Amino acid sequence: MNQTRTFLLFALFAVAYFLFLAWEKDYAPPPPAATAATSASAATPAADASVPGAIPLASTPGAKPAPTIAGDTAAAAPAQLITITTDVLKLSVDTRGGSLVHADLLAYPQAPRTHKAPNPPPTVLLTSDPERYSVAQNGLVSSSDSAPADQPNHLALFHSEKTTYALADGQDELKVDLTWQDAAGLKVTKTYSFKRGSYVIGVSQRIDNDSAAPWQGNAYQQLLRVEPPKAGNWLANYTNPETRSFQGAAWYTGEKFEKLPFKNFAEPKDQLNTPIKGGWAAMLKLYFVTAWIPPADQTEQYVTQTINPDSAHPRYLIRTVGPALSVAPGQSLTSQSRLYVGPNKQGTMDAIAPGLDLTIDYGMFKIIAVPMHWVLSQFHAVTKNWGVAIILLVLLIKGLSWKLTAMQYRSSARMRKLQPRVQALKERYGDDKQKMQVAMMELYKKEKVNPMGGCLPVLITLPVFYGLFFVLEYSLELRHAPFLWIPDLSAPDPFYILPIIYALVMLGTQWLNPVAAGMDPTQAKMMKVMPLLFTVMFAFFPAGLCLYYAVNGIVGLGQQWWITHHIDREDAVKPA
Repeated sequence: MNQTRTFLLFALFAVAYFLFLAWEKDYAPPPPAATAATSASAATPAADASVPGAIPLASTPGAKPAPTIAGDTAAAAPAQLITITTDVLKLSVDTRGGSLVHADLLAYPQAPRTHKAPNPPPTVLLTSDPERYSVAQNGLVSSSDSAPADQPNHLALFHSEKTTYALADGQDELKVDLTWQDAAGLKVTKTYSFKRGSYVIGVSQRIDNDSAAPWQGNAYQQLLRVEPPKAGNWLANYTNPETRSFQGAAWYTGEKFEKLPFKNFAEPKDQLNTPIKGGWAAMLKLYFVTAWIPPADQTEQYVTQTINPDSAHPRYLIRTVGPALSVAPGQSLTSQSRLYVGPNKQGTMDAIAPGLDLTIDYGMFKIIAVPMHWVLSQFHAVTKNWGVAIILLVLLIKGLSWKLTAMQYRSSARMRKLQPRVQALKERYGDDKQKMQVAMMELYKKEKVNPMGGCLPVLITLPVFYGLFFVLEYSLELRHAPFLWIPDLSAPDPFYILPIIYALVMLGTQWLNPVAAGMDPTQAKMMKVMPLLFTVMFAFFPAGLCLYYAVNGIVGLGQQWWITHHIDREDAVKPA
């Protein structure tokens, strides 16, 4: 396969793949309509119609009907917001349920820092904004038939002594208590614990039963989120990495990582309703994750549901429900859990919970992307610059594949020299394709030319392209990483310099391999527009990917020139 077909095959795969991603985002069929509160399973008891948006707990067939968790409703307006600030987080907690309704990641700005904007606002991971709604809730629900209407769930009113809490200088831990108590004497103290430098929030619910009757029920944690708004056209979605990334819920079963995109939440076959031990439940966002992490030794019921699917902003829920709790009169009991609200940083997540590192989802190219990220990280540890690390990665891969690419360039050079003789064969045999093929094979055999000599390097190039694409787009470390004039290697080159450099490299490659006289006319026309096509295509790719291929192209062009020049010299000294 010559260099011409290499470019054509590469362009075909790349354009087709990314156009498919854009089409899927814009034109994928919507999920089927569901009821106001879609249960995770037909076996789950019906919701209490007296409570708007009420959602039942999952129950075991044949067992006593499970209690109902009050749904998340628009009528549940914020009671009072408590501001909590640590060295890495700024949170808002609503005293209605003690829910986390806003989270700023102070170390991760929304945009790169520049001279014009030295202090961009921090990334918002949780918010009560209806168009980008994303909150973390937890609570307790009673299983008693005689339980009062008011329960310490995520809609109950809690009390806090202060409205502002902050981790002081020199302080390593901060605790925030919220309390709830009913008329019968049942008291619940919800405590959020924060540690310096940590995105893990400890959550405990202490039940003090000073009533005359035992309390029985379950603790639960849940995440709710709406699908992020899309841009007005497919091009904006195509160029926005967040809209291209996975949007939905994810969970870990203790052995397997699973995902559920928002568009599939209403599909009965995809819904989750299963007991899991040693797992976690999360909502994923590009570069960041929110995850409830129950105790590893505790089996919980995991459920996914859709709330108010017919509204302008349906809310998607993933919940974990703990085992049954029983607190006798005069006794106390504490339920524990953890909440992670922070960056999706490779190599650190599994230390928080087993399998949490899998939320950095490179898809089917993970087998290539993960080791490539590791190599890049090693180069970055030495150079302290991701752009330089990418250049070193180019040189490493070029060195490892030097003989393969040399085989490709030699094949291209030999094929180019044979083009006049191939054209003569076409003129001799005319439309007799069978004789033409036999004559061409004899010619290639005589001249010791392998027409497929360039195929193997292409098979290596394409997986590397896609693997590196996902590394550069989905790895947090490369977000806002600067290099020379580029403020963010994970975003397109703002001045289109790298795409233009790559186009010039392609022109140089065409100069070394001019369009042969015997080439198919359609293929010849395609080759002439390839530099323009790649310039446009690479203009929307991450600058880091363009840097890789620009440097790769320059090195390859140098190697090809040397091999072509060497072959010309060999032919010049051959006896006539």
